Amino acid sequence: MRIGAIFPQTEIGNDPGEIREYGVEVEALGYQHILAFDHVIGANLENRPDWSGPYNLETSFHEPFVLFGFLAGVTKTVELTTGIIILPQRQTVLAAKQAAALDVLSGGRFRFGIGLGWNQVEFESLNEEFTNRGARSAEQIELMRALWTEKTVDFKGKYHSVPDAGLKPLPIQQPIPIWMGGGNSERALKRIAQLSDGWITTFGLTDEGQAAVERFRGYLTEYGRDDGSVGLEGWVKFNPDDLSASAGQLEQWRALGATHVSINTMGLGRTGGPAHLELLRAFAKEASLG
Repeated sequence: MRIGAIFPQTEIGNDPGEIREYGVEVEALGYQHILAFDHVIGANLENRPDWSGPYNLETSFHEPFVLFGFLAGVTKTVELTTGIIILPQRQTVLAAKQAAALDVLSGGRFRFGIGLGWNQVEFESLNEEFTNRGARSAEQIELMRALWTEKTVDFKGKYHSVPDAGLKPLPIQQPIPIWMGGGNSERALKRIAQLSDGWITTFGLTDEGQAAVERFRGYLTEYGRDDGSVGLEGWVKFNPDDLSASAGQLEQWRALGATHVSINTMGLGRTGGPAHLELLRAFAKEASLG
């Protein structure tokens, strides 16, 4: 099971030196991947009294492809993972190009986590349709895999058209692994089981979450994909007041069949890269990483 760290998007700040230090030390501590969330543009809440989303105009985010391009240049082995890019609000061919470029520049260290998104403000601002995002994402995955593995692509789908053209350079990974987030509905679970290389879960070690994993495995069997080729990623919400319990969650995820686990240090009142690295050092020592 691979253990990684969730990049503290909303709390790390904007100092390039601290971001560089974060990536370098996460790798040195023995973490095997860095996972970053995606959020492009924030809604102004002054005229939205009923807004319930977790992000808004005041929430700071680094764009994941740019962030990982930076981190690829200062790290050597740590995998770079989006958790998740909201793919339907981005142009498919451009996203495929960015992913291929990142994979090349990182030496094949990119894992592309994608999802459907919830924020209609972002979709409108990026001039993309919100209501068809599920169906469109399936076609996006098909097209991107073709673009990453074929010299030239002649594609005509419901939402995309590529007239005998291709990307260069192609990515090192053929194709780049596509993992999917979400899974809050049976339709989503089925889509993930059918299309993805892995599922990035968004729940903790609850009875409800474990039941969802079992249903997911049932859908994998239904689609003929129960051979262990589809990964499962869990999250550990770090508790600095109970290091033993935090590290103990790793074994619980291992027993559930997780192939990856990411450690979340956000939401604990820490700001800046050094503060988050302090938490990751403590967890790495408790869990005997490295």
